Amino acid sequence: MAKLWGGRFQKATDKKVDDFNSSIRFDSRMYKQDITGSIAHAKMLGKQNIIPEDDSALIVKTLKEILDDIENGNVGFEIDAEDIHMNIEKILTERIGDAGKRLHTARSRNDQVALDLRMYLKDEVDEITSMLKNLAETLILLAKNNLDTIMPGYTHLQKAQPVTAAHHFMAYVEMIKRDIGRLADAKKRMNSLPLGSGALATSTYPIDRDFVATELGFDGPCLNSLDGVSDRDFVIELSAALSIIMVHLSRFSEELILWNTDEFSFVEMDDGFSTGSSIMPQKKNPDVAELIRGKAGRVFGNLMGILTVMKGIPLAYNKDMQEDKEGIFDSIDTIKLCLPVFTDMIATMRINKDNMRKGAGGGFTNATDAADYLVKKGVPFRNAHEIIGKLVFYSIEHSKSLEQLELAEFKQFSDVFENDVYEAISFESCVSYRSVIGGPAKETVMLAIEKNEEFLKTV
Repeated sequence: MAKLWGGRFQKATDKKVDDFNSSIRFDSRMYKQDITGSIAHAKMLGKQNIIPEDDSALIVKTLKEILDDIENGNVGFEIDAEDIHMNIEKILTERIGDAGKRLHTARSRNDQVALDLRMYLKDEVDEITSMLKNLAETLILLAKNNLDTIMPGYTHLQKAQPVTAAHHFMAYVEMIKRDIGRLADAKKRMNSLPLGSGALATSTYPIDRDFVATELGFDGPCLNSLDGVSDRDFVIELSAALSIIMVHLSRFSEELILWNTDEFSFVEMDDGFSTGSSIMPQKKNPDVAELIRGKAGRVFGNLMGILTVMKGIPLAYNKDMQEDKEGIFDSIDTIKLCLPVFTDMIATMRINKDNMRKGAGGGFTNATDAADYLVKKGVPFRNAHEIIGKLVFYSIEHSKSLEQLELAEFKQFSDVFENDVYEAISFESCVSYRSVIGGPAKETVMLAIEKNEEFLKTV
């Protein structure tokens, strides 16, 4: 097949090079963006009298027909045509002849592919944002249903202080809010139009880049043509944002895997989101959470891949940059696979409230509150810290929890202790007294829920 760029070549491209060079197997997914961008470009060419208006109108009409044919499964793409851009142009030219050959006037594949990729990623950002919003809403519903569910909070995976399941779930809502913000920021920086940059130095034709930007929903044209065709910061930034999303999903998955064990028994995964063992009939494995945790690695790898591709590329476009797509496409596909199944998994899991409450009872999670009790009675904090440390050691030696100690035992360590210590170190008090902004007290968590629901209305 004759190449659309083959005028100066006297020999056909080697078949192995055709296969090696072709990107149609992965960039065909951008067909809609490629056609939409070409329609805007053709309109501009006609408006500016760069090509005849009749040709412009015919190109626009035919591109819309090609789009319909692709979506109806009536078009096949060819490896020999290299990429989605050349495939579309080839189909167009086959249908309308010389008029189709005018479409590529005043543009290069360099600025065309940069346009298509930005448009495609903007659309994907919107879809992923919607999935994140759904996950946040699911977590908020879980929080509302567990405002009084006391559980242990951890540091170093050691029991630390009592909190509520609602407070724990809302921590992940905060992470998701930041994820949504990062995606919005990344989209904002994608929203400069590269088309019109040409191969690297714009065009001698009187093109109207502002017109095309408006047609395609961009804020305006890129202000430097070298940067316009060679910038892939937007791919790196999105890849980083997707990696952070996977960090959050993986962290939560790790907790759910632990919580689902017999040792914790805080939650039980629904049968629909668990699998069994081929040999052990009793097993009910949290495979969904484990697989999400594992898939984080491939998304992180894609980020490192694009960073490595771009680190040594001089201005402007180089063929290395064809490697910008498969990684980000894979990351997007992975995120879109993980988010819905993760959301449904947590929506259907059973929360064992009694076990969470029992879990808070071990590990002296109320020790800090015992120290605070002394401080409120006038004992300097460092002294209070030492007293309670010794009291904990005593309790361990006598196989008791703090709340099981007799008052006389408390008084062995400080005369300040009175009967009101039992109320101060109850787990309900430990939670409810922490009512400062960001704390686990019921009213504080309810305020956080309210603020986050208001935020989600803006997304």
